[in-house]
Amino acid sequence: MMIKRLLHQINNFRKEAHQKLAVHEAAPSRTVILDDTYRRLSGLSLQQDELLRQSLRCVENQLFRAAHILSWTALIDFIQTKLASDKFVKLNTARPNWNVSSIENLRDNYSEYQMVESCRLVGMINMSEMRVLHGFLSKRNQSAHPSNFFPNYNQTLGFISDILNQIEYLQSKTY
Repeated sequence: MMIKRLLHQINNFRKEAHQKLAVHEAAPSRTVILDDTYRRLSGLSLQQDELLRQSLRCVENQLFRAAHILSWTALIDFIQTKLASDKFVKLNTARPNWNVSSIENLRDNYSEYQMVESCRLVGMINMSEMRVLHGFLSKRNQSAHPSNFFPNYNQTLGFISDILNQIEYLQSKTY
């Protein structure tokens, strides 16, 4: 009983300490706050879940470009899965020259930029939402390729938060 109470107090202390430290700009405790946001999501595949967890671990280890790449990868995997939810009927109707039969086929033959455009064509997103997703892809590209882009802690947490919000938004939409 005494150990149980002590563990409960330690857990409460850790939670309160993270909340207080999270206001400091470069505090690793801010990742914990982002982790709380992440927990709001449901229905992710094991792969998407793992990609987002790895992204958060990258932040904790100050691997900010890698965190951008992994969080984008989770989002595009989510989008591909959503496009596949009707066995690609809407996608193949909107893109008659495409003959997508599997996620692997989609990944192998079409760019992520085209996939985002396709989301608009099938009614999953509107034009301004498409531009936001293209902006995320641009950040991912800056992180994945040689560039002078060196995101800091705040930029990375903001990017991941935006990705998580986008996934949550797309989950709520019927398509």
